[in-house]
Amino acid sequence: MFENTMPRYEILSEESMAVLDKGWRRIVSELGIEFMKPEAVELFKAAGMRTDGDKVFFDPDFVLEQVAKAPREFDMQARNPDNSVHIGGNSMVFSSVYGPPFVRQGDVRRDAMMEDYRNFAKLAQSFSAMDSVGGVVCEPSDAPLDSRHLDMLYAAMTLTDKIYMGNVVSGTRALDTIRMSEILFGSRESIEQTPVCISLVNCNSPLRWDDRMLEAQFEYAKAMQPVILTPFLLMGAMSPVSIPATLAQQMAETLTGIALTQLIRPGAPVVFGSFLSNIDMQSGSPQFGTPESAIGLLCTGQIARHFDLPFRTGGGLNSSQTPDAQAAFESLMTMLPTFLAGTNFVMHTAGWLEGGLVASYEKYVLDVQMLESLQKEFTPVDFSEEELAFGAHEEVGAGGHFLGAEHTMERFRTCFYRPFLWNSDNFERWTRLGGKDAVERAKEIYEKKLEDYEQPPLDDAIRAELEEYVVRRRAELGD
Repeated sequence: MFENTMPRYEILSEESMAVLDKGWRRIVSELGIEFMKPEAVELFKAAGMRTDGDKVFFDPDFVLEQVAKAPREFDMQARNPDNSVHIGGNSMVFSSVYGPPFVRQGDVRRDAMMEDYRNFAKLAQSFSAMDSVGGVVCEPSDAPLDSRHLDMLYAAMTLTDKIYMGNVVSGTRALDTIRMSEILFGSRESIEQTPVCISLVNCNSPLRWDDRMLEAQFEYAKAMQPVILTPFLLMGAMSPVSIPATLAQQMAETLTGIALTQLIRPGAPVVFGSFLSNIDMQSGSPQFGTPESAIGLLCTGQIARHFDLPFRTGGGLNSSQTPDAQAAFESLMTMLPTFLAGTNFVMHTAGWLEGGLVASYEKYVLDVQMLESLQKEFTPVDFSEEELAFGAHEEVGAGGHFLGAEHTMERFRTCFYRPFLWNSDNFERWTRLGGKDAVERAKEIYEKKLEDYEQPPLDDAIRAELEEYVVRRRAELGD
């Protein structure tokens, strides 16, 4: 887990925040928010909110009262304590790509398989910069639809010893996540005391929380497992073609989702979520790594801090079809403001390609390299007297060089970050060694990582109980 102690890059003035505050208040009170689960509407009605069918009209001050009940920061336990994390404050937690139905290996784009999911779990375990395999790193088409979540959870729990994400397609699948977590960590009491999984609950923007996501939200909140309340906002499709309007909508949707969580169980951990970009106004296709998405990301960090909440946004997002220069540029356009904003939980850190339709093996490695470089860039420099290296100047003198100086010889192995992927050989040596570009080298690295992978130890009795649960539930689900 990385601690980002650098100053935050804040672009919203007090006047801008006041405009946004007025905007979200008008949305929740005058337009209302739809909640497609009757129990949610009843909770708000019982709390004094005006309702009309599925729509709830909010007193903004009531929303803020509920939001204030959420913890400002919280811990998450991994089954290997060395991989436990903290959500909030200066902490940045990095998770893999989430949701692609397709996989790319080299020039081959194909349906994702369960073996791909296992491979990405192994890669997440193998790279220390990654804090979590995530959730649906890819959708394995060769596993039955109704029970594949069991296989993915089992893989995340056994092939990694890091935190993982829960399934949110239905309340039943959320319960499976909770039950398997209880097996892995010993009891319901254990996971309620310190949560073990975090889950993404998306708003069906504009202004609607759908029933399936709400069912999952109810189960996780009851079990004190954190949920990331995230509007799905592509300007021009799910929100107006205006950054201020989209930010106000994001605030209205996220804050009301957080308010519901606190009505379900006061004090349940939440994360202020953001997934904000725009569409191509010529083709209608989603665009990622855009200047507008970067601005929205920076604003979101400032907004979340305004409400004193941990937040999620950013990642290695891009619209490119292959792991090329466009993919790298757009991903950096998103990852750099992710760090500048001090994002607490980062989904889609590694592997995202083609607007999120593809999980790419090579892109995964490229992204981890970018992540490590940014972590080094955002590590404060030690400005101690020793680091001024005055003695080195005395030794070398004017017109000399520092290659053989004592100061250099003592530090040359660790003085600079050494990238595991980039190549700085001269042209002749690079050609002699095969003339491989970054994507080819990334392929060699992920293949070597998978070859050298060692499964983290797990108690045989716990493994057997997890296996029994998966087999039993698969049969109960008809698979």
